[in-house]
Amino acid sequence: MNTFKLKISTPDGDMFDGEAVKLDVRGIEGELAVMAGHIPFMTAIKPCDCKLLLDDGSERIGTLEGGLLSVGSDCVTLLASGYKWK
Repeated sequence: MNTFKLKISTPDGDMFDGEAVKLDVRGIEGELAVMAGHIPFMTAIKPCDCKLLLDDGSERIGTLEGGLLSVGSDCVTLLASGYKWK
């Protein structure tokens, strides 16, 4: 599976910094998924459950209080106002 570099940061520090296969969140216009090779874009994120699929096949789910998602050509960054792992 192709992976991409993902960083999830909050005012309290980094919650995740590593490789992911897929990121599922709720943008201001609806649900969205980011995978390797996604076109670069930026959007606000609504409070939601955030799901990560990792390259070992495991999933991690966290509660996201909202924030900003930036998808770049070499890294995806999620700046969250708050984030807690479930």
